[in-house]
Amino acid sequence: MNFFYLTFEKIFASVFAVRIQKIIEKNILILASSGFFIHLGLIFLKSHGIIFLPSLNPELFNDPISAIYTPFSLILVYEVYLLLFYLPRSFTSCVSKQFEIISLIVIRKIFKDIPQMELADNWMSSSHNLELVIDLLGFLILFLLIFLFNRSKKRLPKNPVNNIRLQRFISSKKIVSVILFGVLGLMLLSSLGNWIINFINQKSDLNIDGLFFNQFFTLLILADVVILLISFRYTEEYSKLIRNTGFIIATILIRLSFSAEGYLTMVLILTGVIFAYLILQIFNAIENPKANSTA
Repeated sequence: MNFFYLTFEKIFASVFAVRIQKIIEKNILILASSGFFIHLGLIFLKSHGIIFLPSLNPELFNDPISAIYTPFSLILVYEVYLLLFYLPRSFTSCVSKQFEIISLIVIRKIFKDIPQMELADNWMSSSHNLELVIDLLGFLILFLLIFLFNRSKKRLPKNPVNNIRLQRFISSKKIVSVILFGVLGLMLLSSLGNWIINFINQKSDLNIDGLFFNQFFTLLILADVVILLISFRYTEEYSKLIRNTGFIIATILIRLSFSAEGYLTMVLILTGVIFAYLILQIFNAIENPKANSTA
């Protein structure tokens, strides 16, 4: 068993080493910059009738502002990589990174939707315009909630890492993280391949914003449940089990937002984040009442 844990410890250390993170970050930035100019070039060529593009996702090729969609998509891939790095640290850090990812998905969608605004005199009667306004206001609230969540996270009591049971629990989470890394890598390639095939064959993709991330959050829910079950071996504290269960519920609500339409999408996202924030506040009040009374 020790050999099994040590093997995954080495794999985790190799995959998420600082040197590897810097290399991935550098390459992502290069790809994001290249993708932006390529996307911009395609929009320019299409607008001048030089090339013909399939009608799949036409909203991405009608305005130069839409070109921002591509670099944001690549940056999101790097954020998913960082989430897997944070996964063994704590449930709370992982959830915080999830919220940052969903906020980037929201702002990416806003950049896609802005060029489609209807600028007529009665522009507020347009359902698209109203949805865009709600997304903008929702993003501001989401940004504030993430700030409040991270501030509450700093007040969590610190446990010594030299605790043997805690070390074993962290090692178990590293195994989950390494497995997720492999599975998500295959899912990313599969999603990208399917989109390219659909693009060539002009098959409609109704929710490009949920491409890959729909599956990602589904898998993340399963991973969170596995970690929750593993945690039963190392802790019987009611408050921690409820906190972790609450975070899973928040992730489920975020996952459901990809299947929702219109205003319900932002409602589900904000509900999930608010729920997680309140869970963390209650947990802090239970575990560290003195810090909360003096804060």
